[in-house]
Amino acid sequence: MTKELEPFSISRRRILAAMLASTAVAVTGFSPVAARAQDAATPVPGGKLRLVAPYGSALQSLDPHATYESQDMAVSKAFHRSLYVWDSASNSVVPDLAAEVQQSEDGKTFTYRLHDNIFFHNGRQVTADDVIWSFTRILSPGSSLSGIPALSGIVGARDFLDGNADQIEGLKKIDDLSLSITFEGFVEPGYLLFDAVTAILPKEAIEGGDFLSNPVGCGPFVFAEHIEGSRISGTKFDKYYKEGKPYADEIEFTITDDYSALDLAFRAGELDATVLGESAYVLYTQDPELSKGLIEIAEMFTRHMGLNLEVEPFGDVRVRQAINYAIDRDIIIEKLLKNKAFKAVGWLPTPSSGFDPDRQPYPFDPEKAKALLDEAGLSDGFSFEAWVTDSTASLGVLQAMTPYLAAVGITATPKVVEAGVLVDAINSGEATAWFRSNGTGPDPISALRSFDSRQPRSKNRAAYKDPAFDALLDEALGTTDPEKRLELIRQADGHIFEQAPVWFHNYNKAVLATQPWTHGIDGNVTEIAIIEVDSVWLSEDAPSR
Repeated sequence: MTKELEPFSISRRRILAAMLASTAVAVTGFSPVAARAQDAATPVPGGKLRLVAPYGSALQSLDPHATYESQDMAVSKAFHRSLYVWDSASNSVVPDLAAEVQQSEDGKTFTYRLHDNIFFHNGRQVTADDVIWSFTRILSPGSSLSGIPALSGIVGARDFLDGNADQIEGLKKIDDLSLSITFEGFVEPGYLLFDAVTAILPKEAIEGGDFLSNPVGCGPFVFAEHIEGSRISGTKFDKYYKEGKPYADEIEFTITDDYSALDLAFRAGELDATVLGESAYVLYTQDPELSKGLIEIAEMFTRHMGLNLEVEPFGDVRVRQAINYAIDRDIIIEKLLKNKAFKAVGWLPTPSSGFDPDRQPYPFDPEKAKALLDEAGLSDGFSFEAWVTDSTASLGVLQAMTPYLAAVGITATPKVVEAGVLVDAINSGEATAWFRSNGTGPDPISALRSFDSRQPRSKNRAAYKDPAFDALLDEALGTTDPEKRLELIRQADGHIFEQAPVWFHNYNKAVLATQPWTHGIDGNVTEIAIIEVDSVWLSEDAPSR
């Protein structure tokens, strides 16, 4: 599972906070908590926490700045921290390493004061210089590090990255524990600075030459061992800045993309928590004991069939709407995906602050689909090729769609390729149609920029063009009224739903299974495998004690 990082352009914290607070529970319909009501107990320190780093057979890198893979970021939570952190309880970002954050009158400069008790694993205190050095490293000329898009909105960032400046103008040290960051426009910096790709690292450890085999951070655990393609482990950091945390004495991640192996290990009590695929999910929900520890959330990813609007007949909105009416999503979600999905009713997913809970999905209406095709002059139907990967969510869904499309005169032929080939074909405009899961949060405006005509093809993959839609996004970004902003965002999402530049399929239902002795795991809607490991604790009966 890969999340794609794009440049963000986000409102001020007070606006987003108001929006999130008003919609967080209402739009999801449930809180992402385990069915086993046990976490009200007092945390018990000790034990070895055994988690998973799923989705791949090996980590991409132990350098958090170098990878935006969900698997790597799950591991980074043990060893590194950033200025902000995602708080699942409030469905928003909150300061982490920053003790205080102040915003200037013009809304573009943020002044941070760090906690005075943060230390790196090598024993040195974290200072403002470390924040500035870490961000400067990411933006160094010639850099290809994954945090570049998150920091590119800082004043002077582009000039520095292009080699036209000696320093980043928008980064200023105030004193040893204070600094300011000035952005070119109105942003919510928390949504830019909460992932591991902007973690604060010690210069001496990076320049020491062995960081990739012995990473040093300021997270709750000190790196101990990495056996490539197998596991990575750490031990409790006694100088971690959060008093009493982490609760566990040790942590170990199993690295694998083999869901069957994870299932067996979990059932044997060898894992304290694990992610579940479709097949295991069905079995766990039917088991009276295993079902008690399930955490189910709608992640901020939207699965869809993308359409190249520069290729006819997809330039005709009636054709695109016909596809959305022609297919019975409920049957596909129930029979093929085993109910491990939520039907999409727009581009923005249910946890998003911009989600409209009153909008209804496209109904299954093949007669309506035929009528729209007739209006478009395609009463005899048409054919197209869809690029897919060999997976249930891609090729499997297309195969399930095929008879529905055929019933209204549309013939879809699969072209099966590797994931990298698929992305290249989409971004180059070669693919006519494709199956993907796009990150659609946490910022709703950034997610909707996927259809902004001013964005490059790598962002606006459907090549959708509508100046009125672009203007809606700009107006939403410019308003300081949270209610007006939310109204405009929902209007923009409704516009995309009506114009249907994609076939709206589902929002991924991510599921985490937890053991009876495991406590404190949250439901992270940005990626369920990324767990705040400093808050997880184990009962006295945990096997690892």
